Amino acid sequence: MDGSMKGPMKGSMDGKISCFKAYDLRGRIPDEINEDIAYRVGRAYATWLKPKRVVVGHDIRLSSPDLCDALANGLMDSGVDVFHIGECGTEEIYFATDYFDMDGGIVVTASHNPKDYNGMKLVHEGSRPISGDTGLDEIQALAEANEFQPVSKRGELKTLDHRAAYCAKLLSYVDVKSLESLKVVVNAGNGGAGAIIDHLEEFLPLQFIKVNHEADGNFPNGVPNPLLSENRGSTIDAIKARQADIGIAWDGDFDRCFFFDANGRFIEGYYIVGLLAQAFLQREGDNRIIHDPRLTWNTIDIVETNGGTAIQSKTGHAFIKERMRLENAVYGGEMSAHHYFRDFSYCDSGMVPWLLVVGLMSRENKTLAELVDARMSLFPASGEINRHIDDTAAVLSTIQEKYAGDAIQVDHTDGLSMDFSDWRFNVRASNTEPVVRLNVESRGDSELMQRMTSEILDLMGGRQP
Repeated sequence: MDGSMKGPMKGSMDGKISCFKAYDLRGRIPDEINEDIAYRVGRAYATWLKPKRVVVGHDIRLSSPDLCDALANGLMDSGVDVFHIGECGTEEIYFATDYFDMDGGIVVTASHNPKDYNGMKLVHEGSRPISGDTGLDEIQALAEANEFQPVSKRGELKTLDHRAAYCAKLLSYVDVKSLESLKVVVNAGNGGAGAIIDHLEEFLPLQFIKVNHEADGNFPNGVPNPLLSENRGSTIDAIKARQADIGIAWDGDFDRCFFFDANGRFIEGYYIVGLLAQAFLQREGDNRIIHDPRLTWNTIDIVETNGGTAIQSKTGHAFIKERMRLENAVYGGEMSAHHYFRDFSYCDSGMVPWLLVVGLMSRENKTLAELVDARMSLFPASGEINRHIDDTAAVLSTIQEKYAGDAIQVDHTDGLSMDFSDWRFNVRASNTEPVVRLNVESRGDSELMQRMTSEILDLMGGRQP
C-alpha cells in the first residue's frame, strides 16, 4: 500500500476524516472508517509521535483484524517496529505499552457501539492517552493531508506474548488464598472478556458460570453493553437459576464491568466507586481519590470518613488520568463504570474492579448487597437519564435559571451541577450527539430524589434517545 497516494479518500468528505472524535476514533464501516483510513492513521501517528516501537491489537469485531493489519502497515511503512498482541481488550494495550516500555500503543475497537462500527484508541509512552488537545487533532490533520515522507528502512512486524504478565498483574490485586469459593456469573456478551476469565480461572477458587462466553463479532445476543437494561436479562436469569453470589458483565472491549448482586439487582456504578475508594483507603494508606462530577456525595462521604481527600475531575478518561497523575491518586472512578488505577499505568480496567469486589466479599464475609445497601439508602440516586434535545444550551440555561436562586453551590466543571441542602443534580450535554444527561441524588430521601428527577425531566422535555 502506497501511503503517498493521492485522490479521493473513502470515509471522508472534502478530505476530512469524520471518525476522529474528542478522545478516540469511532465511525461506521466502511463509510467513516476503513482500511485506507486505518493505514493513514498509522502513517500520521508515526509522523507525529516519531516512535520506534508500537504495540497494536484489536477487539473481536469482524472488521477489526483487517483494520489492525492496515494500521500496522502504515506504522511499518513509516519505519516503526510493530509488536502485535492479536485479539485483546483495550486495557491489554494499555498494559503492554507500559510494561514493555513501548513508545506507544493503538487498539482497534468500537467498544459498545453498534455492530457496523469500529474505531481506535491511541496512547503514547507510559500509556498516556492521546486526545484532541494532546495530539489527536494533529494526527487527524496529517491523515487528511496524506503527504508522508518515504523512510530508508521499513519497520518489522513482531508478535508479543503479553498475556501471562498481564494476568499476573491482575492477580496481584487480590489475595487469592483468602478468596471464598463464590459462585460468579460472568457474562462477556460475546465480547473479549471470556478469554481473560479462561486464563484466570485456573488460579482462582471461584466457581464461574459462563454466559455468552465465546467471542463472536456477529454479536448473536446483541451488542455487549450492560448499561442498556434490555441487555441485562441473561445475567439476571443465570444468577437466579444457579443461585450465584454475584454477577459480572462487560462491554465488548471489557474496559468497563458491571455488577449484579445475588438477587439479580443491577448495582449502579456510582456505588462501586465508593466501595473501591474505601478498599484502597483502608489497604493502601494513600489519601487521594479522583471522582467525576455527576454523582458525588456518597464518594466524598466515604473518602472523608476514611481519612482521604476526594478530588473532582471533569468526566472523561483523558481528564481523569491527567488529574490522577497530577495528584498521584491511587484510584479514580466514574459512575459510568470506568475505574482507574495508579498501579495499572493510571489506566482503566474492567478486570481489576471485580477482583477487588470478590476480594472484599471474602475478606469481610459479606454479600455485595450488604456492602452497598447502606450507601444506597444514605445517598439514593437516579442513575443517568438521557434525553434527546435539539437545543441543549437552551435547556441547560433554563434549568440554571430556575434553580440557581436556591442553590448552595453551582459548579460548571462538567455541565451544570447544583447542590442544595438535601439534594443535588448534574446535567450535561453530550459532546457527540444532541443528548442531555441528568443525574440526581439526595441525602437519604428517595422520594425527594424521585420527585426532583421528575421535575427536572419535565423541564427538559425532549425524548428518550
